[in-house]
Amino acid sequence: MTLTEISSEDFWKMSREYQVLYLTENLRDLPEDLVDPGIDLLIGAGETELAIALAKDSGRIERAVKIAVDDGDYLWAAMIAKKAGRDEESKSLYKEGLEYYVSMEMYERAVSAGQALGLPQDQIDHLLEAGIRSESRKMDMGRVQYAMESMAVSLENALVGRDDEMAEELRKTMEEERDKMMRRAAENQED
Repeated sequence: MTLTEISSEDFWKMSREYQVLYLTENLRDLPEDLVDPGIDLLIGAGETELAIALAKDSGRIERAVKIAVDDGDYLWAAMIAKKAGRDEESKSLYKEGLEYYVSMEMYERAVSAGQALGLPQDQIDHLLEAGIRSESRKMDMGRVQYAMESMAVSLENALVGRDDEMAEELRKTMEEERDKMMRRAAENQED
């Protein structure tokens, strides 16, 4: 259905589900009187990205930035501000985002914010290391260890009856890897 086929008055008679569908399909061709309520409807329906796009594309830059920030997407908010020629606001959003992402342990996004700010490489490396530490804390070492043990048993079974140099080298490497994993698991438990 196109905009010429329905009026704004008819839009408000639709079910909420159909309103969202209509907004989604006609995002770039909405009449002015439906843009602001359309943004609100999209936010309410959990379609935040579409709400941001509608706000941005209709020139409601401040609204687009606010929606993105409220959704925790400082990177997108900063890019919107930058494209709108608001360089200082963009820089400020990247800084806020960096703090937010570090506090939420979202280090991949923190690295992106840091790079956009032009942080020195040693600070970027520090963020990457913090991300690795964070991810390894979240890792279920029991599952990893079980997977490694299963793989080791399979490999041992494949090596049964083989006493050549290659088989011995594989056994030695497996043992070294098991030892490394056990040390890492112990270190992570101490942190």
